[in-house]
Amino acid sequence: MPQGQMKIHEYQAKRILGQYGVPVPRGEVVENATEAEAAARGLGGSVWVVKAQIHAGGRGKGGGVKICSDLEEVRRNAEQILGMQLVTHQTGAEGQTVKKVLIEEGMDIRKELYLSILVDRNTQAVVVLASTEGGMEIEEVAAKTPEKILREDVDPTAGLLPYQSLRLAYGLQVDKADAKLVRPTAALIGNLYRAFEGEDCSLVEINPLVLTGDGRALALDAKVTFDDSALFRHKALEELRDLDEEEALEIEAADADLSYIKLDGNIGCMVNGAGLAMGSMDMIKAVGGEPANFLDIGGGADQGRVETAFRIISKDPNVKCILINIFGGIVRCDVVAEGVVAAFKNVGLSIPVVVRLEGTNADRGNEIIANSGMGDRLLKAQSLREAAEKSVAAAGNI
Repeated sequence: MPQGQMKIHEYQAKRILGQYGVPVPRGEVVENATEAEAAARGLGGSVWVVKAQIHAGGRGKGGGVKICSDLEEVRRNAEQILGMQLVTHQTGAEGQTVKKVLIEEGMDIRKELYLSILVDRNTQAVVVLASTEGGMEIEEVAAKTPEKILREDVDPTAGLLPYQSLRLAYGLQVDKADAKLVRPTAALIGNLYRAFEGEDCSLVEINPLVLTGDGRALALDAKVTFDDSALFRHKALEELRDLDEEEALEIEAADADLSYIKLDGNIGCMVNGAGLAMGSMDMIKAVGGEPANFLDIGGGADQGRVETAFRIISKDPNVKCILINIFGGIVRCDVVAEGVVAAFKNVGLSIPVVVRLEGTNADRGNEIIANSGMGDRLLKAQSLREAAEKSVAAAGNI
């Protein structure tokens, strides 16, 4: 699977948070309109919410969240949302196909708040963020009204302490909305931290956290991602993966033990080493191009791995040129060059490839590239800047 984090759906996140004592609305996930109507009837009440389940935020703005006041409206909106290609600011222009909807009880919302827990890489510690501006994207709040963001840094040895949760509850002005909800809100924050720590999460976000007219504090929405390097401790979480929501090429690369992340540009990148890969992408940007992917083939840049990487990168129709940037340390550049030439022929690439080799046996490797007989389809470069410039030029000629 793609390395870094594993995402899950909202309804799955709420089930996990509920197990840690975080109050969530009553609801049921369904896959067709008949089930949606039955779920609403079973929940009772007079107001329901139909929510599209995809791995992206901004679903409401994209038409994926509807409030309904009768059962027929629940059915109608479920029919409309199920199967739609939902486009949000996080899905890209292609959107995501909605295959499930969550039917939840409606409620009298008195106040909307924001709450999240994540790892701050600057302090190398967990931080709890909160804001009175619930329902808004936290980036927008940070840009326009940063003073409205509350922060509590967590001591990793002590965890989130009760006084910190209470301080956040008062900072959120819960007492002004309903003094009786201060301690329940503080308890919710503490339980949210327990969930974050207990499940090895990389992010837990509740937006909005709502206070209701009937005296409840609960997570109206929930986003949870997990640190996938810790999934060996949580085998049950693997079952929550929805491969339909993940990038197919990233799944294929992970199965081949390659670190690959798809991007929006037209220059494919194949590099050995994460730092070198980031530097290569930066150089492409610096000379006016756009990288199509991050791909680290690791230390074993042999013919088989190069060939697999070629196949994965070339499946992206946006890629017009591939830049290979290899530093020969343990692996020799001449061996890499031989592998590149062989893989190029085996895959049958029709787009140009620019190769920059540095390190052990780089001179011999460059000779192999120059004498490959591939002409303008397989080009060598001495420096990273030259490689990036040649790649941008070659991509522009396709």
